[in-house]
Amino acid sequence: MFKNHLKIAWRNLLRNRSFSTLNIVGLSIGLAITGLIAIWIDFELGVSQFHENKDRIYLVYNQYPVDGEIWTWEDTPKIMAPTIKKDFPEVERVSRYNHDNTYLFSVGSKRIKATGTTVDPDFLYIFSFPLIKGVPETVLEGVNSIVITESFAKQLFGNEEPMGRVIKLNDRDVFAVTGVLKDLPKNSLFDYQFLLPWKYLEQQYGVDEIWGNNSIATFLLLQKGVDYTLFSDKIRNLRENYDKGDPETVTYLYPFSRKYLYGSFENGIEKGGYITVIRLFGIIGLIVLIIACINFMNLCTAQSEKRSKEVGIRKVVGAQRRALIVQFIGESILITCFSAILALILVVLTLPRFNRLVNRDLKIDYGNPLFWLVILGIVVFTGLLAGSYPSLYLSSFRPASVLKGTFRKVNTLLNPRKVLVVTQFAVAIVLITATIIVKKQLIHVQNRQTGYQKENLIYTAMEGRMDENYNLIKQDLISSGTATAVTRTMSPITENWSNSWGMNWPGKDPDDHVLIFRFSADDDFIETFGLDLVKGRAFNHSEFPTDSTAMIINETAVEHMGFKEPIGQVIKDMGEEWHVIGVVKDFVMTSPFQKIEPMIIHGKWGRNFIDIRLNSNRSIAQNLEQAEAIFNKHNPEYPFNYTFVEDEYGRKFASQKRTETLASLFTTLTIFISCLGLFGLASYMAENRVKEIGIRKVLGASIGSITSLLSKDFLKLVMVSIVIAVPISWYFMSKWLEDFAYRITITWWAFAVSGILALSIAMVTISFQAIKAANTNPVKSLRTE
Repeated sequence: MFKNHLKIAWRNLLRNRSFSTLNIVGLSIGLAITGLIAIWIDFELGVSQFHENKDRIYLVYNQYPVDGEIWTWEDTPKIMAPTIKKDFPEVERVSRYNHDNTYLFSVGSKRIKATGTTVDPDFLYIFSFPLIKGVPETVLEGVNSIVITESFAKQLFGNEEPMGRVIKLNDRDVFAVTGVLKDLPKNSLFDYQFLLPWKYLEQQYGVDEIWGNNSIATFLLLQKGVDYTLFSDKIRNLRENYDKGDPETVTYLYPFSRKYLYGSFENGIEKGGYITVIRLFGIIGLIVLIIACINFMNLCTAQSEKRSKEVGIRKVVGAQRRALIVQFIGESILITCFSAILALILVVLTLPRFNRLVNRDLKIDYGNPLFWLVILGIVVFTGLLAGSYPSLYLSSFRPASVLKGTFRKVNTLLNPRKVLVVTQFAVAIVLITATIIVKKQLIHVQNRQTGYQKENLIYTAMEGRMDENYNLIKQDLISSGTATAVTRTMSPITENWSNSWGMNWPGKDPDDHVLIFRFSADDDFIETFGLDLVKGRAFNHSEFPTDSTAMIINETAVEHMGFKEPIGQVIKDMGEEWHVIGVVKDFVMTSPFQKIEPMIIHGKWGRNFIDIRLNSNRSIAQNLEQAEAIFNKHNPEYPFNYTFVEDEYGRKFASQKRTETLASLFTTLTIFISCLGLFGLASYMAENRVKEIGIRKVLGASIGSITSLLSKDFLKLVMVSIVIAVPISWYFMSKWLEDFAYRITITWWAFAVSGILALSIAMVTISFQAIKAANTNPVKSLRTE
């Protein structure tokens, strides 16, 4: 019986080549999109899930009430980790993790910059980062020990033995390699090339026992069987016990395994996170697959008259409805198998480009039996889904009506096929509208005035002897014509590294806990960045020595602090009094999608970067070549590395650009799949009405009237799709835009363009078959009568 069903299914595929091709192509594209999304989702869900003790690893988090809301953050004091280990036996291991830093490594004449961090010895016990060389008990015990990754060891030493080799950091401190780590997995939240012992940090800067300095991450490994929720309650008032001046900050544990996907908080409550993006694209993948299945259902049921006699004869000779359902489901699964093979080829061909699009290194694990089981499951699921309605529909025909020739499909106002076509195009229109709005929002934010001039502006981190030779470097850059202005700042102008709600000023409300951004800069700050000074003056330490306690504030800060005349006002920050000497026009420092926050700019305190306004009258290559020579002259131990502010600012749009690109891609493919089905239905409709068209032409009907006759029913369905899609897309895109403080207003033309585009695409698809049918010679279509 199985062989018989397979033979019939194969013959039906060959007999209806055009419809079979449309079905296979549509399903294969749907399966390929679903497959790519599934591979990406599998990778994202696996981030940080490879650690052996993942269910016992926790981060220490903090919460603090601010203006009626609960703020949540993960940075903790350095003293917290040893305090928890000392006071609570429920904790098996504990490690601090400093923020990643970049160092210059010197081995002989080789000089390489690498990024790594400082941790406690327990770090390699808590996390599953296996050592290729060395033992966990000792690799991070010595002050001058260093653990490096396998690939970094090859960079430094080639194929030579790295263990025991001496490395110099920043041309100052000497370390011996005590361990080599296997390279970190691609799905790790950590991304370091080396680990330094915490003792080294304490040797350099002393033991920090200040509870108010939240600057590092604290990881715990709880003892087996410890309930982390009960333990969180136990340490809730830890900070109050040790820091009497901070009774409101709450300490608690958060599972490390949830950080990547769920680690976003709103008013102290976990509020999704990256899992929202994963769910969104998972739904999109499923929708595309369902649309491909709808194509299959439509095309199969459209051919019902051709197969009605087959069904009638089978029932007359004793075939049960169940057997017919099995046969048609089998045909569906056969088509799905061909589609799956083609889909796998498409996935393999497109995976490299998809990797570049999502910025990942995704691979297909052909040797994993689970991969093939999933493929089989998808094939069976898709085959059952796509073949369910056609099998039930075709097997329901009554043999007496069919064989008498009295069976005819009634063109009812509402039938399943029309519902499926409307569903297809409604989804397509929602995606078109979403793509238009995402693109419009992205352009809107990209065109936002930043408040400073990004062009010809670079920055470089202050390393080695840059600080002591800063004045010489600045003088040479300007005198050589390489730069028109140079300054020093605490952070790049595209990032905020410091903020506080603890500042005070005259008339401040005691309940005011709004975060004030903190920045610092040197002389020529205004000229270097091209800022607009709206009141007062800029920093000038040579003419005004008191500018070491001066600050400039932005317009938002003036408004927030309620200053009618800001110049001369005194603001207390970090235990010092600062006097306001100027006001700058607001400029975008962090996310261009969000509102501008109040900001103060110190005249001293923390100079970590040199910012250079390149001479626009010379070529960029010429400026950079001369700048490199100047930096090599005054800081020969370090290579000259720089970043263009314009490029760094552009990276802030990477996520939204990726969303817009993926939305455009999936929209295009969804429309294409929908049009395949529409093309097939139009072709079948024209074939069924060929004699009617011939008679109409004989009676004098024009090609235009026949085309209109054949097209209008489909276009009505597309119009219904537009009516359904508009409110749905408006609702979801309004919700999406709520996440952005700086956003567009959804206008009617976005829906109008989507509707017109859908109608146009449908019209072109249908018209091809309609015009072809209208041009058919009526003699050929009527000769059998």
